[in-house]
Amino acid sequence: MQIGVIVYEDNNNLRESLCNLITFSQDLLLLGNYSRADLVTTHVRDLNPDVILMDIDMPGISGIEAVRQIRTIDQRAQIIMLTVLDDNTNVLEAIFAGASGYLLKKYISDHLTEAITQVLQGEAPMSPGIARLVIQSMQETTKPTVNLYNLTPREKEILGHLSKGNSYKLVAAHFDISIDTVRTHIRHIYEKLKVHTQIEAVSKATHEKLL
Repeated sequence: MQIGVIVYEDNNNLRESLCNLITFSQDLLLLGNYSRADLVTTHVRDLNPDVILMDIDMPGISGIEAVRQIRTIDQRAQIIMLTVLDDNTNVLEAIFAGASGYLLKKYISDHLTEAITQVLQGEAPMSPGIARLVIQSMQETTKPTVNLYNLTPREKEILGHLSKGNSYKLVAAHFDISIDTVRTHIRHIYEKLKVHTQIEAVSKATHEKLL
């Protein structure tokens, strides 16, 4: 089954390029493309996308506000923010609003398919710099919390790698284990922390001083 994608991007040339990449992919299906996100909730309800590519800076409502609106009606769709390199603060705000990760516009032609695959597998494509911002924003001056979640040493190590923005593939290579084994560890981490996404796991672990 093909992966349904909606594109929001006000730059006509970039939007056309994205649509071409999606159209020419056997695994992806372009459901719609828009230069504004004012009707985003209507689009999401009608088209039921698997993945949404969302520009942060658009006329009308911003990409961040669009993410907030999407999350009021849909928790399933994966949202990848499209951004420029120096837009870290807005990316962080978008992630806390409910985005699944982000993709740099300058590298979009090389990494679009990979980023979509990652979010559908539960990963959060983002740079180490953004991962650090997430951690810093969640840090508090309280004492470390006792490990009430019974995370194993290996699970803590893997969670630490996720907090640095490393992909499942990089984690598997570091520990010389298979990606399926990484997924098993991460599934156990999610179950113990009672979370559902990588962002939630990293945020909770950092907030409660588990790392």
